[in-house]
Amino acid sequence: MSNNTNQSVAKPSMSVLFGAAFLMATSAIGPGFLTQTSKFTATYGAPLVMIILVAILMDITAQMNIWSIIGVSGMRAQDIANKLLPGLGVFLAIIVAIGGLAFNVGNVGGVALGFDAMIGLDQKAGAVIAGCLGIIIFLNKNAKSIMDKVATVLAAVILVTVLVVAVISKPPMGEVAAGLTSFGKFPTMFVALTTLLGGSCGGYIPFSGAHRLVDAGVQGAGNFRRSVIQGVCTSGVVRILLFLAVLGTCGLAVGNAESIIGADNPAAEAFRLAAGDMGYRLFGLCLFSAGVSSVVGAAFTSVSFLKTLHPIIMKYEKWFVVGFIAFSTLMMVIVGNAAQLLIIAGAVNGLILPISLGCMLAAAYSKKIVGDYKHPVWLTGLGVIVICISGYVGIQAVPGIMDLFGA
Repeated sequence: MSNNTNQSVAKPSMSVLFGAAFLMATSAIGPGFLTQTSKFTATYGAPLVMIILVAILMDITAQMNIWSIIGVSGMRAQDIANKLLPGLGVFLAIIVAIGGLAFNVGNVGGVALGFDAMIGLDQKAGAVIAGCLGIIIFLNKNAKSIMDKVATVLAAVILVTVLVVAVISKPPMGEVAAGLTSFGKFPTMFVALTTLLGGSCGGYIPFSGAHRLVDAGVQGAGNFRRSVIQGVCTSGVVRILLFLAVLGTCGLAVGNAESIIGADNPAAEAFRLAAGDMGYRLFGLCLFSAGVSSVVGAAFTSVSFLKTLHPIIMKYEKWFVVGFIAFSTLMMVIVGNAAQLLIIAGAVNGLILPISLGCMLAAAYSKKIVGDYKHPVWLTGLGVIVICISGYVGIQAVPGIMDLFGA
């Protein structure tokens, strides 16, 4: 299946391509995405727009490269890395699984935050229910199918809710335009860039949709690129609208920004301030939905990386996924502070991106992996730039990330 050199393969159905794009987009638009964007917007204000646009451009570049190589080779990422250099795939699988665990602890916390906003349930009790729900949905195939449909509807609710609040809050577009040239503030936002990158294309996220296409037997770089552009554009639009909604909310009254920054649930607090109690509860429902679907997705994709490490994991994959969800839930209950964990998860996964992207770019020039396929030079060049920027920014952000752990 590797060494697929014929790029004029049969075009797969749009539903398959859209399904993979939507899986990646919903993996990105999880509780971390919503919490990170809200808190950083309240912290940095209009200049954050520059970081958001840079993160979206880097997201598109990284995922176009990763999906292209997986599409041409017809192999999963860890198998590509192992073929490139024996043992490299094992290393990649381990770090992606660790990042996936960080994400999943945060996802369980996101469901708890959703419960808190909807019905005022204690976060630790909400976390336990979240873990149980995740396990039930994973073990019951029909429940998972229903949840996918519900998540699709609620993803539309998220989009509409964010759009409505963005209109209600009347964001200062003049300040946003000025923020695009606030280059002097760029170095102060390295943690934000690393975290937003991690929350949109770090860790397991870029592989979730690409591996879904491999499972569906889809091949060809062109097919994969079409799908990834759909997914990244979806998550990018939601990110920009959420930024505008929170920025406008911060300007509605003195003290709003401080309230959002200090809140246990920053995103929901922003919506409460802009749209009242109904906005708060509706956003709680969105956070709950994003969290439940992400709990299952993160666990499944993380274990899919690990299962090639040992036949035992392959044989008992289902129970390893259950264990992964249970352990994530236990960690959330012990550690608490869901919002902080969601920020940390994004930051940790942002540090993984340059490694995973570097592996895929190296594979693009290995004939034993891609055969006669010629990876576009411009895409390689942009990918190298993303590796350099994400690597540099990630290293510079490490002290700030350590502060997050101490907070």
